[in-house]
Amino acid sequence: MHRPRWRPIRAEGLMLLACLLAAPASAQTAGEGLSPTLANIKATHTVRIGYRESSPPFSFLDHSNRPIGYSLELCDAIVEEIGVEVDDANLKVDYVKVTSDDRIPAVVDNKIDLECGSTTANSERAKQVAFSPLMFVAGTKLMVPKASGVTQIADLKGKTVVVTKGTTNEQAINNVNAKQQLGLNVVTSPDHEQSYQMLVDGKADAFATDDILLYGLIARHKSQDKYRVTGDYLSYDPYGIMYRKGDKQMKDVVERAFRKLASNRDIVPLYNKWFIARLPTGEKLNVAISPQLEEAFKVLDESE
Repeated sequence: MHRPRWRPIRAEGLMLLACLLAAPASAQTAGEGLSPTLANIKATHTVRIGYRESSPPFSFLDHSNRPIGYSLELCDAIVEEIGVEVDDANLKVDYVKVTSDDRIPAVVDNKIDLECGSTTANSERAKQVAFSPLMFVAGTKLMVPKASGVTQIADLKGKTVVVTKGTTNEQAINNVNAKQQLGLNVVTSPDHEQSYQMLVDGKADAFATDDILLYGLIARHKSQDKYRVTGDYLSYDPYGIMYRKGDKQMKDVVERAFRKLASNRDIVPLYNKWFIARLPTGEKLNVAISPQLEEAFKVLDESE
C-alpha cells in the first residue's frame, strides 16, 4: 500500500547541514558505510512502516482503509531524511499492520524499520528498541459509561476492567490493583477497538488506556453522549517512534528529521492538524498541545 509522502519545507542551511552530516556520496552509492537498516532500505528502495488500525489520531485507517495519522506523518518526514542519507529521493513505503502486542517484536525481528503508532517510550522497552524524540505525552485513564458513578479507579473495586494486551496501561492497572487491593478482574483484548467494543457490549465496567486514545475512540464512534473519560492519571506515557536499537546512523537520521521539523516551525502545525482541526474521517478532538510537549519541541529547535 503506497501513498504520497508529506514533505516538510526545508531551509537551505538545514539542507546543507543534512548533506554535511550524511555519509560520503561514494559510500552511499555503493551501499557501503551504511548501517544494516539503511543498507537494506537502499537495496530494496523501500521503508517498512508499522502502523496501527485503531489508534486515532496517531495511526489509524481512513474511510478507504489507508493508514493515516500524526505518527505516520512524522514517519513520512523520517522517510524523507532516510532518502537524503541513502541518496534515494524516491523511496517507497510498505505499510505493515502491527498490534500493541507484536509491535516490539516486529522491530526487533527486522519485520519493520519504523513503528509509527502510539507507543510509550520507557526504560524497560529501551532495553529492546530505540525511540525518537518525544512526540506526545499521555497517561492512563478510564473510559466508563456516562451513567456510571465511577470517578476514580477505587470505584471499580471488584469489577471488570478491560485493557489492550501488551500496553503500559495493562501494567498500570495491574500495579494499582495490587497496591490498592481492589480485586479487579483485569481482562485483555488484542486491540483498542476490541477493548472499546467490550465496554460497549457490557463485558467490562471500564476500559483503561491512554487518555488521548480514549478521546479519539469516543470521537470516532460519536459516542460522547454514552461514554466519558475519568479518573486521575495512573501512569505517565511519553510517546515515540520505534526503530532498532544500536543503530547510531538511524538514530542520527531520526533525530535530524525531528530537528528539521522543529526548526522549520512545521511540527506544531502538524500537531494542530491532527489534534485541533477536524480529522480526515470527520472527528474533531480539539486537544491543545501540552506545555511539556511544547517545551520538548522548543528544545529540538536549533534555530532558537
